[in-house]
Order: sequence, then C-alpha cells, then structure tokens
Amino acid sequence: MRQLTADVAGGLVGSAGGRFFAWVIGGAVPAAVAADWLTSAWDQNAGMYATSPAAAVVEEAVGTWLKELLRLPAGASFALVTGGQMANTTGLAAARYRVLKDQGWDVERQGLFGAPPIRVVTAEHRHATIARSLRLLGMGTDCVVDLPLDAKGRLSASVLDEALSMGGGAAVIVLMQAGEINTGAFDDFEALIPIAKHHGAWVHVDGAFGLWAAASPTRRHLLRGVEQADSWATDGHKWLNVPYDGGYAIVADTEAHRSAMAQSAAYLTPSEVARDQVNWNPEFSRRARGFASYAAIRQLGRDGIAGIVDRCCAHASALTMGIGQLPGAELLCEPVINQGLVRFPDPRPGATDADHDRHTEQVIAAILASGEAFFGPTTWHGRRCMRISVSSWQTSPDDVRRAVDAARVALAAV
Repeated sequence: MRQLTADVAGGLVGSAGGRFFAWVIGGAVPAAVAADWLTSAWDQNAGMYATSPAAAVVEEAVGTWLKELLRLPAGASFALVTGGQMANTTGLAAARYRVLKDQGWDVERQGLFGAPPIRVVTAEHRHATIARSLRLLGMGTDCVVDLPLDAKGRLSASVLDEALSMGGGAAVIVLMQAGEINTGAFDDFEALIPIAKHHGAWVHVDGAFGLWAAASPTRRHLLRGVEQADSWATDGHKWLNVPYDGGYAIVADTEAHRSAMAQSAAYLTPSEVARDQVNWNPEFSRRARGFASYAAIRQLGRDGIAGIVDRCCAHASALTMGIGQLPGAELLCEPVINQGLVRFPDPRPGATDADHDRHTEQVIAAILASGEAFFGPTTWHGRRCMRISVSSWQTSPDDVRRAVDAARVALAAV
C-alpha cells in the first residue's frame, strides 16, 4: 500500500473536494464512504438474491426511496447501474424493445437485422453518453434526428410536433433533457411529453444531475410533467454524493424493462421472495452498489438531499455572477440550477474570436495552476468558455470566495 500511494502521487484529482467545478462530479458523504468500504470488505456478488440476500433487499429499498425522492411513478421498475452511461443504455434498451414490439417485431428474439427503422428525436445539444448508448444498442447514430433548441436551450413544442409528424410510420423514441450539460436548461416536459405521446413515441429523459431538482421544493417546478415520461436516467455520484460508481435507471413500463434485460440459466436459483437484480440491469456479476446509496439516503434524508441541491445551486449562481462581473470577464449564462458559463475575452484591440478562445483557455489554465480551484473549458454556440458546475456537498461560501479570488488573480496575470 505504501508503494501504491507513492506510485499515484501527483496523479489524483481533488474532485471530491469543495472547489472542484470542472465537471458534474459530486463528493461522497461520510456514511456513503463507510458503506462503500463495507461493500468491498463484504465482497458480495449483487447479481441475484441467492448470491446476497442483503444486497438484494437493500437495493429494493433504495429503488423505492429513489422513486419517492424523484417523484416518479411508484410502480416503475428500476436498476442500479454504474452511472449515467448505463442508465441511459438501460432505459433506451427498454424503449427499443417497446417501440419495435408495437411494430410487431421482437428485438430480443429476432435482433435488429430486418427490423423496422427507429427514429430517435432529440436536441442538437445533448450528453455524449446518448450516442454511445445508441451504438451499444445497435441502433447507431444515423437514426438520430437533431432538433434546434429555443433561446432558453430547450426543445420547442412546435418543432417537436413538426418533426414527429414527418415520421412516416417509423418507431420513435423522443429524448428529453433535465439539465442540459452546459446551461442546466430543462425541457418543458408538461408541454412536450403529451405531444410525443400523441405521436406514439417513447419518451426517455436524461436527467443525470437535473432530475435531482425534484428533491428540492424550491426547484421541482423545473420538472413539472416529467413523471409522464416512460424512462429516466440519473446519477448518484452527482447530487446524492455517493462514491463512484452509482447510476440509476427507472422505467415506467416494467414489462419492457424486464424483457430487455432478463436472463436465466439452469445453474441459477431464481428468487420467489425478492427480485433478482440481474433481470433489471445489464450486468451479471456486479458490485453491491446499493449499500452506499442506502447509507447516503439514510444519512441525508429528504431535507438533507434538498439542502445539497439548494446549496449547490446558490453556490453556482454566486460563482458565476462573481466571476462574470470581474474586469476582463464576460457572463454568458446565469445558472438555471448548478451550471454557469463565463468567458474571458482577449483585451487586445482587434482581437479575433480565436484570440478570445485562446485567452479564455489561458485564464482557466492559470486558475488551475494556482491550486485554488478546478474549472474546465467547453464550447458553447461556437465559443470557448469556462463551465462552472457545482455538485459537491462540501462546497461552502468560503470555497466560492476563494475560487472567485483565484479567477481575479488569474485575469490580472494572463
């Protein structure tokens, strides 16, 4: 162990701390860390009830609590997976089964060769995990119909209705977002989902971090109508602040979910008293990740989780406005929840867009080099900018102050 710690020195990122703002990565609350240690020590295979009754029952409790916290249908099925990538893949696998079944095609038996076409209608700006999920599921990215976003970064009802009206009878999956990755924008689920349903589409919501807004009484209005969707994906290592890995897929159509995932073999012992996790997620042998989620929810409770969401949103606003108002900075996008965007234009006369992009990256690098805070760049509307993302339970007002000061010093130095 001494050799290991020596070998990794200088190669670890302080993403679990209070001043990490580059990506949507939370920390880990103490109870979840302790439960994760126990998970390794117990070394349970959480594939089936027979291989670990405790892991199976705890996972059932977690699924029930998650649906309550996220205000999703109590009768929905769920899966604890590795993260947003596999949560999206699980939800889209259920979607693929259902939309093809409605076309008279059993994809789990017949495969995709000769299957009716599937259209995936979604926003032009979406998380990269969606493309990989479609590739893993054999649908490919050519099936995607990109729709432009409105001025608020959301899908437009009229644009969606027009796109779905041109479907030509193809099976359709509509992909919506709860928290766009750069701006944190939410689609208008109350308006959009009925349109999608009218056209016979399956609606999947990628809510890796934004779905947690449902846990906050002051922000759950952003998700009004989201419970009408067919499947949802979110991450526990964001606002629930559990250690990696911990993602959640929830599916309203339990028959589609189970049909897409279930597997049996003669040597397995199916349970009659609790669900076998293998029938609901993509993994056979798997880590008992339910223990850490269970501990986090028990430690925080409803009020604690709401508090993390609200504090992170407040800190993101203070950071974005504080940095955006500094001399030499430009505010691009004030946070809807925990995501903000700023830019650092090159002050030289006649500076080009390329110069502004380069100067922005230089300022970000200077902040990083200071060791005071960790921000990262992104491209938004063709311009390089600094993305501000706040997800950790540990972030404090003092962390915000230090990060703004670090940006002030970097702007003066570059």
